[in-house]
Amino acid sequence: MPTLIERFESALHENAPDFGTQLDGSTIGRLSRYYELLWKWNPRLHLVAPCSPEEFATRHVLESLFLLPHLRPGSRVIDVGSGGGLPIIPCLIAGDGLQATLIESSQRKVVFLREAVRQISAKATVIAQRFEDLPPPAADYVTCRALERLTQNFPALVRWSPPKSSLLFFGGNALHQRIESAGMKFSTVKIPRSQRRFLFVIDSSV
Repeated sequence: MPTLIERFESALHENAPDFGTQLDGSTIGRLSRYYELLWKWNPRLHLVAPCSPEEFATRHVLESLFLLPHLRPGSRVIDVGSGGGLPIIPCLIAGDGLQATLIESSQRKVVFLREAVRQISAKATVIAQRFEDLPPPAADYVTCRALERLTQNFPALVRWSPPKSSLLFFGGNALHQRIESAGMKFSTVKIPRSQRRFLFVIDSSV
């Protein structure tokens, strides 16, 4: 009977083409170490909702990697509300020379994030604060997938974001309406295998 890790790796292999990505053996191995670490910590910290290895591979990891075509190699990324490390940790593993600042207000989750960053040897800093309480670090992109009340916090997050940065936010129709009402320049990319979830690519300089 396959182990959880074997099921996770098999799901990555089988489903990566649907998400427009290719993963070599080394990358899958590092993603597996991240999954194994999260799986061990999740019962205590509730980093993600309980799910099968197959669902974690597709719904969480491959969906996170859907960002990579929108991130220039070697660019600086701020991930707001990092939680369990999604989307930024899979992108740090599979991306080309990315540098990241992870902002997370939960002290307990920060302990996990720092251990995950250490284990994957990523160029990343984890900050244990709310984004509103920080000056924004210099960055080319701001990402957000799991920030609580993202739709309500959207105006504050836009005002906070570094000048000329691009915003890459995951969300649904409510966030779509909020972006439109703000009169911002953006494009919408439907998440594979989802009818109501999108990646919004927003130009914050306009």
